Amino acid sequence: MVKFEGKIALVTGASSGIGEASAKRLANAGYKVYGTSRRGAQAGEQLFEMLPLDVTSDASVETAVNEVMRRDGRIDLLVNNAGFGVAPAGAEESSIDQAKSIFETNFFGLVRMTRAVVPHMRRQGSGRIINISSVIGFLPMPYGALYAATKHAVEGYSESLDHELRTRGIRVSLIQPGYTKTPFDANFMEPDAKLDEYRKARAGVNRRMNELMTTGEPPTVVADTVLKVATTTHPKVRYAAGKLAKSLQFLRRFAPAVVVDAGVRKNLQLDVT
Repeated sequence: MVKFEGKIALVTGASSGIGEASAKRLANAGYKVYGTSRRGAQAGEQLFEMLPLDVTSDASVETAVNEVMRRDGRIDLLVNNAGFGVAPAGAEESSIDQAKSIFETNFFGLVRMTRAVVPHMRRQGSGRIINISSVIGFLPMPYGALYAATKHAVEGYSESLDHELRTRGIRVSLIQPGYTKTPFDANFMEPDAKLDEYRKARAGVNRRMNELMTTGEPPTVVADTVLKVATTTHPKVRYAAGKLAKSLQFLRRFAPAVVVDAGVRKNLQLDVT
């Protein structure tokens, strides 16, 4: 384990869920943590300070990162967590504008944050970037094609970036949670081009997803993984967070594709008439 007492961490999407849990876990471990959200500071006592930040805005990202540098002169850890999903829907039920919108936050927002922070880490000669992905980043998600696409993009970007930066003392890792009990679904974007042909299947997948979310693990499971990745001396590129994610990662790696395919369809009850 490396020494991390007093190091500076920046966590996006920290107003609730995985981001908030991760910021608290890091703060309790000795990091000085800046959380971010579009709303900025929240009422009540916090273990960490909240800064206003909209990851879809170049100016907002630059302002927040510059403020951290002004105060502390360095950023040792960036946790890219901000993101949202589209409620279960067929791929053709979202317009191009909606597709652009989810990529703007889930992928390009992460790219903006990375581009703003990496120059400072390069000058330091050290740093750690943790990108919150999902099991959907390596497994198909029927009726969640756009969200899956953003996470697949994050996976490819992160792995390439880690190769580029590791010789400069910076490592990039992905964390892949499974179903997690968070307010994430409260921010779901409803598909804007609904088709009656998908109505029954959409409703069934939505019902099944709600069932699965009730058995999900708490966000602290992901937060514990964030701390583990942030403080280990030799980080891996990918970490599954939680029992379900580890099981799915194992199946994806070793099970025949036909078995995985059948399991996905059975789990979401896609073939139930």
